[in-house]
Amino acid sequence: MMYRVSKLWSLAALLLCAAVPAAAQEAAPPPTGQAQDQTPAGPPPLEVSVTGGISAPLPIAIPVMPAFTVTSTAAGSTDALGRQLADVITADLKNSGLFSPLGANALRPVDYPEVTAPQFDYWGGTGAQALVQGFIRANGDGTLTVGCYLYDVFSRIELARQGFVVPPADWRRAAHKCADMVYTRLTGEGPYFDSRVVYISETGPKNRKIKRLAIMDQDGANHRFLTNGQSIVLTPRFAPNQQSIVYMSYVGDRPAIYVYDIGSGRQRQVVPPGNLSFAPRFSPDGRYILFSMAVGGNTDVYRVSASGGQPQRLTNAPGIDTGGSYSPDGSRIVFESDRSGGQQLYVMNADGSDQRRISFGGGRYATPVWSPRGDLIAFTRVTGNFRVGIMSPSGGGEKLLTDDWQDESPSWSPNGRVLMFFRSGQGRAGTADLWSVDLTGVNERKLPTPLYGSDPGWGPLRP
Repeated sequence: MMYRVSKLWSLAALLLCAAVPAAAQEAAPPPTGQAQDQTPAGPPPLEVSVTGGISAPLPIAIPVMPAFTVTSTAAGSTDALGRQLADVITADLKNSGLFSPLGANALRPVDYPEVTAPQFDYWGGTGAQALVQGFIRANGDGTLTVGCYLYDVFSRIELARQGFVVPPADWRRAAHKCADMVYTRLTGEGPYFDSRVVYISETGPKNRKIKRLAIMDQDGANHRFLTNGQSIVLTPRFAPNQQSIVYMSYVGDRPAIYVYDIGSGRQRQVVPPGNLSFAPRFSPDGRYILFSMAVGGNTDVYRVSASGGQPQRLTNAPGIDTGGSYSPDGSRIVFESDRSGGQQLYVMNADGSDQRRISFGGGRYATPVWSPRGDLIAFTRVTGNFRVGIMSPSGGGEKLLTDDWQDESPSWSPNGRVLMFFRSGQGRAGTADLWSVDLTGVNERKLPTPLYGSDPGWGPLRP
């Protein structure tokens, strides 16, 4: 568990106007510069354009976070953790494509008192326009305190600060939260680094793949397998509360929908057996599971209570209707259908009414998913190769973001700016890997996984 510390230090300590326990007030130097809610004189505040991709990433310095005192913890010594914190923040910001970090190896060490009193002459000489400084300290109760500060080097002002108290095992989450603070303050976009991904880990030849449910942080850390591969699993998606995952599994060579409880490891079948059911996804409030089911030679979109029960049919056109995804407010659903003779995208109200087509381009459209911001729908477009694209919920403004042999099944980051998908190689020897791309289509990167991977489901921001 992570605790956001909004009032961690007093004015004479490290965070403004905070009533804190005595143990948190030791020898912390007073902050300098201007706080985030003050209006500085002179140059306008530093900000990063999110429309230009990686054409001009912002130079930003991220030195090692000094320890208040060097102390041994369950996660290692605090001086080693200070370097690891800086490394994680550096990687997060670099991977966004909007920043060009000057990492710890290129910078001189920072003393603890300097955290709140930056030597701006030195930082300006490095070419950095922004500076991230912080500290780490071990607390008497076994937790760690991590402080994080963002400065505008040119204007010589403080732009933002946050503090976090975490168990030693969650030190990476504090680093992700710090990177999220920097990203949000400088871009105006929402955070997304402190989030997790569930996906299908694959091994073996294409015709005999072993597929296991796996979970990891968005940067590939803290990876673990949730299933043993005895049954094929597909299309995992987080519940809104992140305590469970819904997915399709072939048990007895028949696809059915299951919910996996992350805490206990228990799984349960949601839809009564008898018909082929697949492509599940939770509603935004977690009350329902949207899925597809084949009955009497026709495949339609259904919903069922997350606790199970009798499914409610939402579509009834001849052919195949599948791949449903709710809008963020739960009022509408986007899905794919071949009712017009080819695979296209449709939108309907949550009760199944007012079904209308929104895609009209060449080829086929599949795997639609609504952005968490509600402004876009991502999809896979098949025109010889498979490409990931976006369009408005009305069908306008279509834009293809990738152009490889087989890119498919996009999943949105919590802030609606980045898409994760999987890319498959050609031929029988071709493998699948997880990739991400932002809305510019410029910043594309491969994600690290122990084995091959497919069907990513990006979870919400962690609390």
